[in-house]
Amino acid sequence: MTERQRMTLRWAMEAVFAALLPALMGCGGFFPPLPNSGGGGGGSTGNYVYVANAGRNSIGGFAIGTNTLTKVPSSPLTLGYSPTALAITPSNSFLYVAGPSSINAYTINSNGSLTTPSGGGTAAIATVVSLDVSPDGNWLIGLDGIQQVLDVYEINTSTGGLTLAATVTYPVATGTTWVPRMVRVAPNGSLIFAALGTAGDAVFNFNTSTGVTTYSQSLNPTTVTSDNALAVDSGTTYLYVARSGVGPGVAVYSIGNGGKLTSVTGSPFAAGTQTYSIVLSKAGTNVYAANRADSTISGYSIGTNAALTQLTGSPYSSGQQVTAIGVDSSGKYLLAAANGGSPDLTMYSFDTTTPGKLVSATSIATDTDPANPVAIALTH
Repeated sequence: MTERQRMTLRWAMEAVFAALLPALMGCGGFFPPLPNSGGGGGGSTGNYVYVANAGRNSIGGFAIGTNTLTKVPSSPLTLGYSPTALAITPSNSFLYVAGPSSINAYTINSNGSLTTPSGGGTAAIATVVSLDVSPDGNWLIGLDGIQQVLDVYEINTSTGGLTLAATVTYPVATGTTWVPRMVRVAPNGSLIFAALGTAGDAVFNFNTSTGVTTYSQSLNPTTVTSDNALAVDSGTTYLYVARSGVGPGVAVYSIGNGGKLTSVTGSPFAAGTQTYSIVLSKAGTNVYAANRADSTISGYSIGTNAALTQLTGSPYSSGQQVTAIGVDSSGKYLLAAANGGSPDLTMYSFDTTTPGKLVSATSIATDTDPANPVAIALTH
């Protein structure tokens, strides 16, 4: 097949995917119907959170203050397409937004507002369900929503432009249903993890100097669970998985040579229903998991060998169908976006007497209701 034929086929597949997306997103059971993105993550030196509003085709941007959320100028920003995933570069220079058939770049200005770069907004033609940026800021990784591949892009750190460096194929076990959910680059930059729904997870070796990415191995828990979101500790020692289905909760794996995953004693640790998003505290002492069907957030302290213990007051109430969570750059606040609203975005502080315990600080609408938030990204 010629390159032109391959591209024609890909465009046709993307058109079909876009047409089927509403039906796919309505799947129930242990397949959460929405993409998610979270995690901490400034040209800007401010502390900001950005929310993808699928119901309004917009991005809401907010400055994080002392127990306050304040709209940045021109927020919400109208996109003209439905956003599915977000990622911010480590320098806080660019916000990447995935839509049904493109990845779009926006400059983060000093006041937190977003503008289209001089080179144009559309940085790549691809349909991805999740995005992440390598720790060195040179590579954008997209988890493809049409083909069983990772899309690896080199970032022009001056313009935000993207150049496709590789598409890396990975296998899916026979008899499993492939539902790509989230991609995460390990903090040390040597590994990439992809959550694939009931198809489990895929592990890749990654070279941040060259962008060379190779499939390493797969993790296939069972066909009655769905792995939906991932978090990796700062030492790239443990992988935390938000898992729904039969026997759901937070699954924890030690990370060995080449990304080999070994379940820790006691894993998975009980959570609520349809555990959907996950994040670690800045200090790495706690982990939080959003339970979409329960509209709650489970909080845990991390003990010896990554054993988890529920925090006092956990699970904590949140917005309806809480979908994505992340921790701000100061490490003082956890942000939670709820697809069902009431409210759209909640900010929690951490209790001063009970370590790790969440305390609701404030909340805000991310656009005119129903905004239907599906993803968040925070500056680093």
